[in-house]
Amino acid sequence: MNAIRQFVDVKDNTFQITLPENFTAKRVEVIILNSDNDFQISTETKNLINERKTDYLKNPDNATDFDEFLDELEGDL
Repeated sequence: MNAIRQFVDVKDNTFQITLPENFTAKRVEVIILNSDNDFQISTETKNLINERKTDYLKNPDNATDFDEFLDELEGDL
């Protein structure tokens, strides 16, 4: 299943979605979520992410492979 995600403006309680030409489905599910509230990341979280990025850029070989991380996490459960 392929999902199409778009942010569209609502005007007079309506909106229009244009699908790609190769879209062939005859029935779709539409889920409408309010996106007026932008997602906010705390300053503390931004600082932590920046620290981790800086550490990674200094030592990219020390990064844990994501699959290895999941295996380790599963082993701890």
